Amino acid sequence: MFVCAGESEQFDFAKAIGIGMTDVAINLTRLCMTQKPEFIFFVGTAGSYGEKRIFDIITSKTATNIENSFFNAGAYTPIDNMVSTAEDVSRETIINSSNYITTDDAVADQYLAKDIHLENMEYYAVLKVAKTFGIPVAGSFIVTNYCNKNAHKDFLDNQREAIQRLSIYMRNISEIDV
Repeated sequence: MFVCAGESEQFDFAKAIGIGMTDVAINLTRLCMTQKPEFIFFVGTAGSYGEKRIFDIITSKTATNIENSFFNAGAYTPIDNMVSTAEDVSRETIINSSNYITTDDAVADQYLAKDIHLENMEYYAVLKVAKTFGIPVAGSFIVTNYCNKNAHKDFLDNQREAIQRLSIYMRNISEIDV
């Protein structure tokens, strides 16, 4: 089953499950309980912390849930904030999820220092739900913006083209490894 956030980030081949981790957790759990899919494949856009370029397409099976305040010792968490279904996490592009978008270059650099390259609001919740239900999962992301002061403007400027490019990419891949 292909899923996406929805609203302005809709794909004709994917079911919309909500924006942000809370809506995704609720809606995807409901979906898994009523019609458990054989696999879940999330498609969406992402912001780059700096190394991945605009319109790069990346597939991953690993996500973290780290808030920006972690980097200035302004927060801690008792949860395991990384989830992965990859056989070799060291080869993964790690996607960070938060309900907030990073707009500070210095914070973006700190994510890169932890080998986290992209930001997508939903993916951590997708992986947690899929793992809870024992469903194979992966996701593909297209970069729309850098995580800096222009993040929102660049996202809006690039979103339409990014969705078209990711749709074409998904239709042309011959096999999905989940």
